[in-house]
Amino acid sequence: MRIRTNPIYFIAMAIIALGSGCSKSDEKSKEPLKIDTSLTQEEKEKGLLTPEIMWKFGRIGNATISPDGKMLAYTTTYFNLKEDRGVTNLYVISTDGGEPVKLTDEQGSESNIQWSADGKTIRFLSSRSGSNQIWEVKTDGTGLKQLTNFEFDINGFNFSPDGSKLIYVKEVKMVDQAEDIHPDMPKAKVRIINDLMYRHWDTWEDGKFNHLFVADFTANGVENAIDINEGEKWDTPMATGYDIEEVQWSPDGKKIVYASKKFYGKEYAMSTNSDIYLYDLETKETINLTEDNKGYDRYPRFSPDGMYISWLSMETPLYESDQKRLFILNTSTNEKRYLTKGFDQNVEYYVWDNESRNIYFTSGIKATEQIYKIDVETAEIKQLTTGVHDYTTCQFANGVLTASRMSMSMATELFRIDENTGEATQLTYTNKHIYDNIKMGEVRERWVTTTDGKKMLVWVILPPDFDSTKKYPALLYCQGGPQSAVSQFWSYRWNFQIMAANGYVVVAPNRRGLPSFGQEWNRQISGDYSGQNIKDYLSAIDDVKKEPWVNEDKLGCVGASYGGYSVFYLAGHHQKRFKAFIAHCGMYNLEAFYPQTEELFFPTFDLGGAPWETDNKVAQRSYANSPHKFVKNWDTPIMIIVGEHDYRIPYTQSLEAFGAAQILGIPSKLLFFPNETHFVSKPQDAVVWQREFFGWLDKWLK
Repeated sequence: MRIRTNPIYFIAMAIIALGSGCSKSDEKSKEPLKIDTSLTQEEKEKGLLTPEIMWKFGRIGNATISPDGKMLAYTTTYFNLKEDRGVTNLYVISTDGGEPVKLTDEQGSESNIQWSADGKTIRFLSSRSGSNQIWEVKTDGTGLKQLTNFEFDINGFNFSPDGSKLIYVKEVKMVDQAEDIHPDMPKAKVRIINDLMYRHWDTWEDGKFNHLFVADFTANGVENAIDINEGEKWDTPMATGYDIEEVQWSPDGKKIVYASKKFYGKEYAMSTNSDIYLYDLETKETINLTEDNKGYDRYPRFSPDGMYISWLSMETPLYESDQKRLFILNTSTNEKRYLTKGFDQNVEYYVWDNESRNIYFTSGIKATEQIYKIDVETAEIKQLTTGVHDYTTCQFANGVLTASRMSMSMATELFRIDENTGEATQLTYTNKHIYDNIKMGEVRERWVTTTDGKKMLVWVILPPDFDSTKKYPALLYCQGGPQSAVSQFWSYRWNFQIMAANGYVVVAPNRRGLPSFGQEWNRQISGDYSGQNIKDYLSAIDDVKKEPWVNEDKLGCVGASYGGYSVFYLAGHHQKRFKAFIAHCGMYNLEAFYPQTEELFFPTFDLGGAPWETDNKVAQRSYANSPHKFVKNWDTPIMIIVGEHDYRIPYTQSLEAFGAAQILGIPSKLLFFPNETHFVSKPQDAVVWQREFFGWLDKWLK
């Protein structure tokens, strides 16, 4: 079937249910999710971004270009706020522009899209059958067909270039759990743990690990599957994202290259040493290509001619924010080349051209993300794009370059790039009906002199209909990471435009420890959490508050994760600058945080070591400046937000901070989400988050 997109209203088309005898609850679960993205008359008249409008946005996800470069396949996710859930569907659009074509309905969610070699069909994962299976559809929306019907979920797949073989990702039980050890106690609810890495991000380890299976794909289906990770007690693809893009076929279909961190338990928790592995289908042998490097090695790709294997590499062990360097390996000579040597930026997302002569990649520069091109032979790098926006991914085929782009004023859309001029032509207009009815605030670039005499870029976002003769309350935004860019990102939670729409001037500094300003600037924060970057924050707000349109008596400070640490720390050191604080999932007691977090390599490097290392000066300085050591200085209202399933910064950190504030008699509020994680992702939870966020700020700053 062929369904054209309607940006105002979707009612999903019904599809015939397989089988019979469904209960009413079963029938309801199989009903397509109704999606309404239209704005109410009241929303149009008000003309400002609200939490409810944020959940009417279509959210473009992965995009992939057809082999002939003529079409882009991509996913878009829409939400039903009342139902508290969303659905992800598949679309195609011509790279010459025009209307997108919707290929799937709201019966299930689609992901992991891949073009067939002839460009006539698109394969993808879908949950529409009740489990994650591989489906395909023609580019006109006809021929929707299920290709696999396993009794288990497929967590990723990749067809060989000729389509005769298939890699798929499946969970394999490798470690006994309580029910295996005590089978006669089936009602017991207990986890038996004797090693580290027993939970990750938001999930408890259950003894199952993702493995890669290689199989023949024939007219009879999937046959002769082989587990190429047999016996391994770690995830491939890696648990940080489970990204199938880290698994690639050679052009001749005889080899597979993939990234994996092959450690278990404490070793896994204390290491960033992932490697690039090459598997030979004929010999069934696996070779480690990057054994000499002890930092991250990730995202391998074959060049189209098979001459090279490329990957991204970090040099420093334990340091997850080290420079991302582009390497290539000559598959004939085994010679390795550091292709981006001398380039003081990160290589983020990258793709090869068809001739294997150039690589296109995205990289951060001065708080934006741009597209670059590197000549493989000469290593000459050319910046192709400029502008106040972020290009997050790029695709290339048959001379056509496309990319995903966003900014602080626009959610992700797809563009075609003229690499000769850098000119970008917008292809998708997913949320145009929203932008046409709301006002955005102006985003200004401001350079501030820091306490050590350096220049720091600060984004200042002004309220819509800004009037320089008026005075506005202002918010200092503290970024998490700590080494993640304050670039031109669009966020559905920490959204600067919705803060501006609520009447606040937003001050977002690119303080020390943020990428896109060179490695020295990025690395400075490690071992110095309470030092120069905190001074940078204060330099930024002190500079902006001098403006006649800022009410310096109505300043707030907000942030999450490391930004939450910054809020907790500034609460004890701000010298009465701020009248309100909000800390989301922040680190409060570093001594308790160190053994509680799951990826222990992170605090080991960033804090300098463990709190019991009394002879370690860097570590002892970090722990001596833990925010909880200065709670006696707190004197300002603070709201603390946390998700119960946050295993990166366990919720006990926030409970401890809230308890201290309450005991000290400081006006305080705890926003506790029992079903959320390090992030608040469920639609209704997210709306409550925004309402409480602005309710707290308005109470103390307006």
